[in-house]
Amino acid sequence: MTKSMKPFALAMIAAVAAAPFISSAATAADLTNNSYNEPPTFNDSGAPKAGWGGAYVGGDLGMSSRKLNPFSGDKGLVLGVHGGYNVDLDSGVVGGEIEASHLGNVEIGVPNGKIKEQGRVAAKAKAGVGFTQPLVYGTAGVALTSFGGKNGTDGPDGWKPGWMLGAGVEQKLTDNVSARFEYNYTQTNDVRTTTGGVSRRSDVKDQVLKAGVNYRF
Repeated sequence: MTKSMKPFALAMIAAVAAAPFISSAATAADLTNNSYNEPPTFNDSGAPKAGWGGAYVGGDLGMSSRKLNPFSGDKGLVLGVHGGYNVDLDSGVVGGEIEASHLGNVEIGVPNGKIKEQGRVAAKAKAGVGFTQPLVYGTAGVALTSFGGKNGTDGPDGWKPGWMLGAGVEQKLTDNVSARFEYNYTQTNDVRTTTGGVSRRSDVKDQVLKAGVNYRF
């Protein structure tokens, strides 16, 4: 081997000998520098989100009666629709709601006869406690009720104003859908009825128990 080739040969031998050490060092550097990414965790339990704020619409099905006990006396099937808006507060929920209902022609006793309650529209304020689940609330507002005659007793013409009080409980099923149960007491004062040509005035009262479903936007 010539003298000019000796340095080159020595360099090649040194490179080959050092290759395993270089590879080990590179692997160690990769293990040190590459961070380990934790797999994603899922904390969502599938429960509906908290809060009752926003607009909603819904429908109701229930029973109307002149007595608090819905299984005594005359009863009528209640079918209704409603819409409203709630605002979440630190200590609860406030809102407003309008509704329209068919009262099933339930018979209500008046002096010397009976009349029928046919339909109702109402506007009511709403306040409750239940930022999480469920929402327990009370309502108060005004109502317009239409009446019809029964067995020789004539009811008043048009829609008659009255007032309404109520309470209910509402439970979310999903983020947008909830179910509720509500009680309403309505009184219409100074209702004029006529029997046998004689007119009288009286206060007409009824109780409504209803269950409903809401869709929240």
